[in-house]
Amino acid sequence: MSQENNSQPNGKIIFRVVVCLAILLVGVIGMTALKKMKKPPAEVKVKEIPLRVKTLAMQGETAQVELSGFGQVTPLNKVSLSAEVAGRIISVHPQLDKGLVIKKNAILFRIDPSDYQAALSSAKAEVARLQKSILLLRKQMELDTQRLTTIERNRDLAQADFHRQKKLYLEHEVGSLADVEKLEQAYNSAFDQAAQMAKSIDLYPLQIEEAESGLAAAQARLENARTDLARCEVKAPFTGRVTEARVEAGQYVSKGQQAVVMADDSILEIPVSIDSAEAREWLRFKPGNSEGWFTDIEPVRCDIRWTDDDKSLWHGILHRVINFDPDTRTLTVAVRVIQNQTSTDKKSLPLVEGMFCSVTIPGRAMENVYRLPRWAVSFKNTVFLAVENRLQTVPVEVARIQDEEVFVAKGLKDGDLVITTRLVEPLENSLLEILHSGGQENKPGEKQ
Repeated sequence: MSQENNSQPNGKIIFRVVVCLAILLVGVIGMTALKKMKKPPAEVKVKEIPLRVKTLAMQGETAQVELSGFGQVTPLNKVSLSAEVAGRIISVHPQLDKGLVIKKNAILFRIDPSDYQAALSSAKAEVARLQKSILLLRKQMELDTQRLTTIERNRDLAQADFHRQKKLYLEHEVGSLADVEKLEQAYNSAFDQAAQMAKSIDLYPLQIEEAESGLAAAQARLENARTDLARCEVKAPFTGRVTEARVEAGQYVSKGQQAVVMADDSILEIPVSIDSAEAREWLRFKPGNSEGWFTDIEPVRCDIRWTDDDKSLWHGILHRVINFDPDTRTLTVAVRVIQNQTSTDKKSLPLVEGMFCSVTIPGRAMENVYRLPRWAVSFKNTVFLAVENRLQTVPVEVARIQDEEVFVAKGLKDGDLVITTRLVEPLENSLLEILHSGGQENKPGEKQ
């Protein structure tokens, strides 16, 4: 019984295996038949689609470097005029208002000169008195010098009489002792008179010197009085624009009180900050500087544009280096503009104080560089070349980026065709269709 039961499951398994193999065989036979019934598709040739690009033929050149910066226009001369004497203002210039232009030497305002005229008259009188005193002393000295000659002669005669009478009295007993004493007294008196006169004459030079010192002081006071009187009229030091006016007729002003501020708009300056590295590499300096500061900067012509109006153009001259800031590592230069020497569009506004301008300063020249549009060089410093109508990526060394242009120093050679069309991650060695200026183009496969 056990053997019969074991044989039945084995028979079922074998049957199932045979059935599965039969099904697989039928499937294989069917797939083979279907494969033989299928027709192969027609063969299609894949055509490579070229990239349409524009190129620029490279040619080495000498390019002018331009340094750019910004600055605010300021007048070179801006002065604050103050009252130099105290007093009441009796008149002011009719155009003494903010924004108006007043000519050079025009009287801006007058201060009441009455007190200063009186001081001037008093000083003149004092000078005249001292001058006459000096003349009187010199004349008196001359007269006393002449008198001294006479007095000395009288002294000598009195001395001779005294000695003669004394000798007669002592040797020959001629005369009396009273006569000798009288002659001695006369001699002593003449001697004393001559000594007093000589002393007076010796004092005259000191008296004259003292009087001359007083005269010099009086003349100084006279000059000061003249100056104070002249300062009653405050004049414009140059033809300029009134920026502040703080005086009115009838107002009392003190000495030193600020009254008027004027600006000379004929000569303007613009301070421009430049990166110190760029200044070191590109700014023009004359060789052989020996004075220790930036005194050898070349006065090149600069272009000036108002940031609010790019069409306005003025010209200035690079004048000097103002200062070097170690914190920001910038060099500040001054560009000077002389209004009557700059060319500008007559229809535009004039260049005036307060305008914020962009300034372009010519620098040194770059030798044998290649000029490209800025977008033709990637941020990785690579360019795309067209070589036998195929795209190739080439690394380059950028000498300078200036506005929308890039100057390449290394990596290119004359005749290279640089692709100027903007491409986004193109495939290396892609086929190109080069479009030339003027509508001409090269077909794929044609050699350049």
